Amino acid sequence: MKLWLKFAVFCGILLLTLSVVMPVFSASNVVNRFTCSYQGKPLYGRVKFVESFQDIKVKVVTTSPDLRVKMVTNPTSRCGEWAIVEFLPTLKVQFVETLPDIEIQFVEDNPGV
Repeated sequence: MKLWLKFAVFCGILLLTLSVVMPVFSASNVVNRFTCSYQGKPLYGRVKFVESFQDIKVKVVTTSPDLRVKMVTNPTSRCGEWAIVEFLPTLKVQFVETLPDIEIQFVEDNPGV
């Protein structure tokens, strides 16, 4: 087979592989700083902690979090402020140790991204 044909086949396979793999590493898998959301789910307001059927999986860290969270008593629309509820949550959170969607840190002041 001619060299240019081998090169064309290689490039085609490479492009096909990248088109399948790149969406996994796309920017949609990060916290949106402007809307304070993750994949369309708000990261503030009424939050319920669940063991399954979660909207988002989080890992609690002490340094370099994706989101700083402050626990509040009344539901709010400020980024990173969570009011824990049992009914009608706007966000369902599952705590995990491996493969989190985002990492959070609990803080007393200055919540947000």
